[in-house]
Amino acid sequence: MAHVRIFDTTLRDGEQTPGVALNTAQKIEIAKQLARLNVDIIEAGFPITSQGDFDAVQRIAREVRGPVICALARTAAADIERAAQALEPAAAGRIHVFTSGSKIHLEHMLRKSEDQVIEASLESVRLARRYVDDVEFSAQDCTRSELDFLVRLYGAAIEAGATTLNIPDTVGYGMPDEYAALIRTLRERIPGAEGVHFSTHCHDDLGLAVANSLAAVGAGATQVECTINGIGERAGNASLEEVVMALETRKDVWGHHTQIATRELYRTSRMVSMMTGTPVPPNKAVVGDNAFAHESGIHQDGVIKHLETYEIMSAETVGRDAGVLVMGKHSGRRAFRRTLEDLGYGELEDDKVNTLFKAFKDLTDRKQSVTSEDIRALVEVETARVPQTYVLESVQFQSGTNMTPVATVRLTTDTGSYEEAATGDGPVDAVYHALERIAQVPIALEAYEIRSVGSGKDALGEVTVRVSSEGRSVHGRGLSTDVVEASALAYVDVLNKLAAGVARQTPPVATP
Repeated sequence: MAHVRIFDTTLRDGEQTPGVALNTAQKIEIAKQLARLNVDIIEAGFPITSQGDFDAVQRIAREVRGPVICALARTAAADIERAAQALEPAAAGRIHVFTSGSKIHLEHMLRKSEDQVIEASLESVRLARRYVDDVEFSAQDCTRSELDFLVRLYGAAIEAGATTLNIPDTVGYGMPDEYAALIRTLRERIPGAEGVHFSTHCHDDLGLAVANSLAAVGAGATQVECTINGIGERAGNASLEEVVMALETRKDVWGHHTQIATRELYRTSRMVSMMTGTPVPPNKAVVGDNAFAHESGIHQDGVIKHLETYEIMSAETVGRDAGVLVMGKHSGRRAFRRTLEDLGYGELEDDKVNTLFKAFKDLTDRKQSVTSEDIRALVEVETARVPQTYVLESVQFQSGTNMTPVATVRLTTDTGSYEEAATGDGPVDAVYHALERIAQVPIALEAYEIRSVGSGKDALGEVTVRVSSEGRSVHGRGLSTDVVEASALAYVDVLNKLAAGVARQTPPVATP
């Protein structure tokens, strides 16, 4: 059974998701989790774009072991040299060189002839091979490119020393049958193709990224480029968890396997969702809240009698709970720690467990029962917490029909306790105006999202906000059974991150 390599580009292409801005510490945490997930290659970033991206790639290369660490570069000497410098600490490094293949890109973006693109690609791959033995080569927009030119271009890349050829469907234009035919034809026509790996890189503009990736595997591709939760430019990339579980569940069809530790999939999904501020839709395959939920009476009856009547894979296989974990106010610290271990958080230190246990006990005073999803949410919020310059002491509000909403907020800082009141279009808006008066920080709210953690009238409300402040973009998150309090906590989280400098000023560069 053939091995399909999983090339994760969450930290590079995934970070190009509109509104996403990861700092170096977050990138390292995600990279370490990707190593636990056992991906083959981590595309850690695009070092030439900024000092922050360079530093992140270099630290990941130094601190993360297991996967190959990859850095992106255009067909330019400065890009390649910068990538090589960032990869120096890596036990195994790869430089990913890319150009473009379609006439649209050559004429309107690169403004080069086919011969000029081939020559630049030859020189760039040769230069990359001076630094690393593992070089990947990509031509953007292959599904809208002339076949004869792709044969010449990729043939030149092999001649120069490329070891992996990536065939991107950069704009999500391809259909499964034609994309598979493209992979098959290139493998047949490119001289030396039998000695290299062929890779897929599919975008989801028409909802076909996973289908196209799998079709390419069926046509002989041995590497799939994908992201956690399918995040990325526009409609996103092929979803790693969907590709992996399709290959795992239907080995009878594909005859391939990956080395992914599937029980880490759900935990990885939650981490990326939390750190990027990008919620996972409840109906998302494999990792969505409803992926293993059954509401229909017929379905419930079936799974009670035999799980496989309506489940083609078990929740435990992807690191989820088969049933609801119930914890309440009478649960002790030892039981709480055991629950954390069962949920995959056994590595937490005692002081962190103590903080979480206090938050858990506070929550049991508000909820009749606490589920595993509640506990996961508590852990994720605590893990992402930055030094607390601002602490929310209290929030009060008045709102109703035919009256102006008013909110009073009290914040504690290292210089004292401050209280302000403000009005707004609603209680949340009033709370935010009051917080801004205390902090005196210019903030523009760009996105506000709220979701229920679990179900029931006493379910936790999880609020995620994205703000901009003086050119910086920051995500905040709050958790409470009171959605107005959760909204306030999310905004205070933003204030603390701004105070700690947790933001990025420049957006990532758009690439394959």
